[in-house]
Amino acid sequence: MNLTTKILLPLIWLLCAIPAGLVQAQQAGQTKDNPSYAALADLLENEQSREKLINELRTMADETATQAKTVAEEASAASSSSRELAQTTRAIAEGIGEQFTALAEVVNGLVDGQVASDEQFSLAGLMEATLNLSLVIVATLLVFMLMRRLIGPLLYAKLDTWALQGGNTPVIRRVICVALAAAVDVLIVGLAYVGGNLVATFLVGETGEQTTQASLFLNAFMVIELLKVGLRMLFSRRYDGLRLLPINASEAAYWNRHMALLIGLLGYGVMVAEPLISIHISAALSQGINTLLMLAAFMYAAIIILKNRRRLAGIIRTKAEQSPMATSKISLHLLARTWHVLALGYFAVVLVLVLLSPANALPFVLFATLKTLGIIVVGLLLSTLLGQTIGRRIQLSPELRRKMPLLEARLNSYVPNALRFLRFLVLAAVILLSFNAWHVLDLATWYASEAGGVLMGRIIAVAIVLAVAAAIWVTCASLIEHKLNPETGTGIPSARTQTLLSLFRSALAVLLVTMTVMIALAELGINIGPLIAGAGVLGLAIGFGAQKLVQDVITGIFIQIENAMNTGDVVTLGGITGTAEKLSIRSVGIRDLNGTYHIIPFSSVDTVSNYMRDFAYHVGEYRVSYRENIDDAIAHLQNAFEELAADEAQKPYVLEALEVAGVVALADSSVNIRVRIKTVPGMQWAVGRAYNRLVKMHFEQAGIEIPYPQSTVHFEGSRQGVAPALKLEQAGERHSG
Repeated sequence: MNLTTKILLPLIWLLCAIPAGLVQAQQAGQTKDNPSYAALADLLENEQSREKLINELRTMADETATQAKTVAEEASAASSSSRELAQTTRAIAEGIGEQFTALAEVVNGLVDGQVASDEQFSLAGLMEATLNLSLVIVATLLVFMLMRRLIGPLLYAKLDTWALQGGNTPVIRRVICVALAAAVDVLIVGLAYVGGNLVATFLVGETGEQTTQASLFLNAFMVIELLKVGLRMLFSRRYDGLRLLPINASEAAYWNRHMALLIGLLGYGVMVAEPLISIHISAALSQGINTLLMLAAFMYAAIIILKNRRRLAGIIRTKAEQSPMATSKISLHLLARTWHVLALGYFAVVLVLVLLSPANALPFVLFATLKTLGIIVVGLLLSTLLGQTIGRRIQLSPELRRKMPLLEARLNSYVPNALRFLRFLVLAAVILLSFNAWHVLDLATWYASEAGGVLMGRIIAVAIVLAVAAAIWVTCASLIEHKLNPETGTGIPSARTQTLLSLFRSALAVLLVTMTVMIALAELGINIGPLIAGAGVLGLAIGFGAQKLVQDVITGIFIQIENAMNTGDVVTLGGITGTAEKLSIRSVGIRDLNGTYHIIPFSSVDTVSNYMRDFAYHVGEYRVSYRENIDDAIAHLQNAFEELAADEAQKPYVLEALEVAGVVALADSSVNIRVRIKTVPGMQWAVGRAYNRLVKMHFEQAGIEIPYPQSTVHFEGSRQGVAPALKLEQAGERHSG
């Protein structure tokens, strides 16, 4: 009995026992321990019951198979990636091994004098084809060089001069000049191609027909020279203004020479030499020559890369130090360390792809490389253009600077951040488009998908929200600045206006930041409902836990509403007298007479004593001796005030005539006279100092004594008036008298 039978028989028995048990429960006298075989026979004999049993068994069998398949898939999932990697590596190794085996067989055949060819090898035919091809090559290159020498230098020199003249956006001038020079280069290549075609058609071979060799060369010439045109756009040797990359002439000449040699070697070898060898000698030899060309190109590129590894790394580090963006600086430093590894990896991948599938891989690699280079160059030009257009300092008109003196500085403070953001977008676009060129990503499909469209829409919406918030802030801050400017608006603003506008600007900044963050999160698809609810609960908790802070804010609001003090007022708060330098919604900063800066929370303020409201008084009490005439003393006080009021320096601050309260006290040693001078608020101390000076001068001229503390010494004597002698001691000597 196999495993399936052992499993199925108990299941059949169980399924049969259930209805049989029901029958047995209805029938008396039957035992519960033995199964009813009669009921099982009846069940199998009934067609409907039998079909139901069969269906249930099949369902259970399908479920068992599904579970077994799932377990097998889970068991093999862990090793699938490793297996695929191993298979790919083995395929690459086998393909490269086959290439080298075929190359070895061809070389052995050449050594033994055995050349396999589809057609009979003819040395005379080969020589004739070589001669005809040489005529076409000489004619094409002759036309090409003559056109470059006759047309090129004159036009290139003018374009170079115009490009180097600069202007507001020199990168635009350079791009235009490089594009015109490239157009001239393409025209010269086209004329040389036409000339070579005419020679190949009417002078070589049969008239009116073009040989295969000539067609191969002319097509290769067109492709290679167009690639060299693009190379000259990047590495122009003679003309600095016609070079897109920011390198010197010697560096450009070096890379132009080696890269042009590499392009020529691969281009003419693959597009001319290999097909000709395949046609006239051997297809196997042609394949071997292709392998040798690829190996030679790889070795040549590897030698150039390793030779310039340190030098180019130093140049990249210098560019990194000059970069204003932290992201670019880090990326360039990383590139300086790994550029040679990336370049060697690139050429190694190209070699493997071309060796495995030369017909498909070579066009793909060529076009992907050209796309990547074009994307990188366009990204560099855009970054440079942004630096030249946005990176310049914004200069407003004199009238606008007069009305809003802080607007220019505010805009210029935003420029570096905007420039960094735009350059980051350019860098991200370059990376994504480069991946798309190599089919690592499919941006078109991703953008056409629902997820891509939604993400791009959200990014654009967030950008619009940020731009609108920045515009609102600049507009409102500029309007507040316009109101605070004494040269515009309604003139010099009051201290209350300055304080309230400053507080409004701070509150607006907080509100804008909060609203912008909330809207941006909502646009990104984040549910801000829990955030708002959490903020409300958190605010309630803070309100209970920070009652002092709430009291500070509420008291500060009412102080501002009641205009109790403003910035610049001299006030007394919490027993501290000084100038209010900074007011916030929670506290006030006081600078006292000694220069000490005090921060006083509004919750600790019971009374605000403001010395700067409407007007002020200098209240002075002047003491004169008991033997002086009080009326004369008051007259001299009046004379001192008249002299004060006539002083040009103090006259603007004196508002009314001198108020004489009269004698206010008969002190122990003086008679006190009180006067009061009404002044401009805040100038009572300066006016009082000037008046005290004049009072002293007038009292001295009139001989009015200003008493000062004195002591009278009485000597004890007898009733007859005889007093004892006073002994004085000075400088070590004793005197008596």
